[in-house]
Amino acid sequence: MRSNVVRSEFNPVSSPLRLTRAEDLQRQLEKMFRRLRVSVIYAGNKATDGAVLQPVSNARSWKSYEAVARDIGRSLERLGVREVSVIPEDMNLGRALKENDSHMAWLNSGGVQGYCSVAHGPAMLEMFGIPYVGHDPLMASMLDSKHIFKRQLVAARLPTAPFMVWHPAHSEADPCNDPDFKAVFNKNERDFVVKPVSGRASLNVTFVSDPRALKQKVEEVYELTGNHVLIEKFVSGREFCVAVAGPVVSRGRTIERLAEPFTFAILERVLEPGEHIFTSMDIKPITKDRARPVDKMAEPELYARLAELGRKVFLKIGIEALIRLDIRADAAGNLYVLEANPKPDLKAPIGTTTSLICIGLEEEKMDYDDLIYSQIAHRVDTLFAQQRGTAQRLKSLI
Repeated sequence: MRSNVVRSEFNPVSSPLRLTRAEDLQRQLEKMFRRLRVSVIYAGNKATDGAVLQPVSNARSWKSYEAVARDIGRSLERLGVREVSVIPEDMNLGRALKENDSHMAWLNSGGVQGYCSVAHGPAMLEMFGIPYVGHDPLMASMLDSKHIFKRQLVAARLPTAPFMVWHPAHSEADPCNDPDFKAVFNKNERDFVVKPVSGRASLNVTFVSDPRALKQKVEEVYELTGNHVLIEKFVSGREFCVAVAGPVVSRGRTIERLAEPFTFAILERVLEPGEHIFTSMDIKPITKDRARPVDKMAEPELYARLAELGRKVFLKIGIEALIRLDIRADAAGNLYVLEANPKPDLKAPIGTTTSLICIGLEEEKMDYDDLIYSQIAHRVDTLFAQQRGTAQRLKSLI
């Protein structure tokens, strides 16, 4: 009798993970790069003719990220990748990948339009069978959906600021009258943050000191996004960022394998007087005077706590690709994870303009090309170790 069981290509019981030694992985990458064709993908524009069948609204504020995609592409070329193309994510993506005969892709897109747009690119690549640098569709969507990510933090017993989710279809018109509001916040609570559940660069994020103003603010955000709105308790202390990536790291173009996730760019965001929320990079570009590394020598305990919190989030949530966590301290110094950025800015430093991720590279004895090398090396290593089907074409290049 024929079995109805469909067997996966990868059986984690019979096929344990095979971690390649760092020096062997580096040799494989160098050999692979000589033949490798990579497509770096940025967000297509729905207004471009032929990009979509029907333009619809964006729940997440749109940006092309094309300039950063070209930064990544130039870095890959410097690292020795044979052929790099930079292409938009739109409905022609599969055709472009086929025409370029791409072996691999690098996702530098937040999506084109609609809901859960960050998941569209990886979902298409999964369907095409193209390996890529970036989060899988489920992880990308979860990380970009602040309310879902915060619920994951609560389930994993990781600290996050108290919050509720508001939507006109199932919440009281005035959030203050909603049962969830009364269950989360005390009756004398003041100082909140209202934000879209999906977004970037602190856009449309508002500090609200008077609960009576919440109704107007959540309606404004909903009008802009058509999506759920997050109401979060404002945490009044210092603000930090922590970047976390996989344990395969390049320093001076030499691959190292760490024993745990790589935490770096452990920074304090510099808030100006009266600035409750860090101003969007779209309004004020990131410069080195807007964030400073946490001094490991002057504040060793704080540095260690931030690094450990970053590692715990990465491991307990099951993250595989680069993220940046936004963390805030309260008046007593307790740390709370506010959100995770699944596509942190990877802009190459130019003059005084940089990115939060790159500010911390010098202390790690790394430069921009090391950062890019680390991400592609870790992704290839993960594909090979887990024997995922999309790795077969990459293995044929070695």
